[in-house]
Amino acid sequence: MCEPPQVLADRPDGTVVRSGAIVAKAHAADTDREALAARIALAAAPQLAGILLPPLTAPEPAVPTARPVSLWPLGAPVDPTDPGAAPWAEAADLLARLHRTEPPFPLPPMRGPAKAARAVARMRAALRGDAITPPRDPAAEPGDVIALPRDPAVEPGDAIALPRDPAVLSVLAGWRSLPAWARGEAPAPAPGADALCHGDLHLGQLVRHPAPDGPWLLIDMDDAGVGDPAWDLGRPAAWYAAGLLAPEDWSIFLDAYRAAGGPAVPADGDPWPALDVPARALTVQTAAVALAKCATEQRDPDDHEQLMIESCARIATLPPELATGPAS
Repeated sequence: MCEPPQVLADRPDGTVVRSGAIVAKAHAADTDREALAARIALAAAPQLAGILLPPLTAPEPAVPTARPVSLWPLGAPVDPTDPGAAPWAEAADLLARLHRTEPPFPLPPMRGPAKAARAVARMRAALRGDAITPPRDPAAEPGDVIALPRDPAVEPGDAIALPRDPAVLSVLAGWRSLPAWARGEAPAPAPGADALCHGDLHLGQLVRHPAPDGPWLLIDMDDAGVGDPAWDLGRPAAWYAAGLLAPEDWSIFLDAYRAAGGPAVPADGDPWPALDVPARALTVQTAAVALAKCATEQRDPDDHEQLMIESCARIATLPPELATGPAS
């Protein structure tokens, strides 16, 4: 008897459903279908064998669909209950190999700054929808929201729940501390060399295939493209700086990346000049998404989310070269 389909994830960027040994992803309705097709073709390219999980061939739909769908073989994910077994060295090696691979055909740019901007916009939208009417004032009409003093970190039209939420202001201050290009508001500085990037690296983007004991492979190429490979190291770097990733795990990750010839950081010496801006941007992105979820779910940030919010406050007050590096 076949098992019923199982929903593995249902997020704004896509719904993932397992049916037997096949995983189907319904991508967001506003997905750039041409760019998605290029990214799926990238995962199938022979040059990326042993680095990326190759897709399955999807049948053409009988009628146009509102959301594009891709099909993938089932892999065994990282066990979230066993942090000690997290494959940091394997992830770093895969990243370095990806970054060293010449793109086999033209690809869209890596979306690091755009994703960070989208996360902040999502937070603002969630807060606007969750604004709290202040205590009743006899001079106020029902439903009036008292205007708040202008804060330079707050965009016009932002609605911050009363009393003013220091967590939100910390995230916005961290956002405004980034250079304009890292916020997607200006062209990026001329890079030394563009590389093939994953675009959304975290441990949830690795599976063993064939399951359960095959080699680790990278999955989810929705944000893949050409750009600065330091953005792929930005999230682990941000976690390390915030205290979420143990120093020994960060060392394992960084050493393995360097040993595999990864081009995002120098072969030795201080990696932070290369990682500073991406790590700050990923810190803000992570905290903004967390606060958007908190507003939607009507809850306070958990301990991990609070650490990322506190990192935003810290990076907003320190010089850029000290913003994300570990405290000495």
